[in-house]
Amino acid sequence: MAKAAAKPNLPESYEAGVAELDALIAQMEGGQLPLEASLAAYQRGTELLRFCESKLAAAEQQVKILEAGELKAMPDAGA
Repeated sequence: MAKAAAKPNLPESYEAGVAELDALIAQMEGGQLPLEASLAAYQRGTELLRFCESKLAAAEQQVKILEAGELKAMPDAGA
């Protein structure tokens, strides 16, 4: 029950999430992390990836709503 109540510390923004994820990847690729730290980094990376994906999906949905099906072909620049 305590595990369900605990929420991971989420980044303030998409950009902050990507920056933290990049840093984690660099640490893991360096091969200097002990096993437990590697597992924790992997878990945090998974959380960050889900966070970033949800932010992108929300932004995409917002763009669709704003455009409200009014997407039109771009006029030919050469015309």
